[in-house]
Order: sequence, then C-alpha cells, then structure tokens
Amino acid sequence: QVQLVESGGGLVQAGGSLTLACAASGRTFSTYVMGWFRQAPGKDREFVACISRSGDRTYLRDSVRGRFTISRDNAKNTMYLQVNSLKPEDTAVYYCAADRSPWITMIPTREHVYDIWGQGTQVTVSS
Repeated sequence: QVQLVESGGGLVQAGGSLTLACAASGRTFSTYVMGWFRQAPGKDREFVACISRSGDRTYLRDSVRGRFTISRDNAKNTMYLQVNSLKPEDTAVYYCAADRSPWITMIPTREHVYDIWGQGTQVTVSS
C-alpha cells in the first residue's frame, strides 16, 4: 500500500498563498481517491477537498471553494492543494488521505472511508 507524506505548510499572512503537496510512495497511487482534511486547535478534523483517481472530479467544502484548488499528478505520485486568499480560520494541520474505493456516487467526505493517512503539515495564517 502507499505511504503519504505532506509538505508545503508554513506561516503566512492573511491573504497569502501556499501550495501543499502530498507525495505517495509505491506504484498504485492512481488507484486511490485522494482527500485533504484539516484539524484546527481544539476542533475535530474536517474534510477539505477530494479528487477522483484520474483527477476528473473534485469536490471542496463550501468555506474554501473559490480559494482552494485540489489537483493530482499521477505520473509524479503527488496530490496538491493550492490554498489562496488564506484566512486566520484556515489555520490547522492539513492531512492527506487515500481511499481504495472508487468514487461512484457518494462524495468521499467522511474520514472513515479513507484507509491511509499522512502525518500532516501545519498551516498558520496570521492576521
């Protein structure tokens, strides 16, 4: 199975941008639906975005739609989250996750459908 490693987090001022990356080991990356989640201090982990195996379908939570973009490059075994117009409330540890099941009808927004998780990367937005 794949292992996931996030990178790209950091400290940024409000309105700034970052590109988060999730690098996967192994040769089966393209067989996984991928997702981004985040966990703010003192809060539960929440869904941010997901992308289908081929990258032809994406879904983002309402609060980040229009500011965040999810993408993947299967040739590089990497998924990305471009985060723009950052707000202090975006401060969180961002996790990537992989789901072995195909995305058929239900949008994979629930944590329990994801089988593999990375260690997370911290994003801190100052006001």
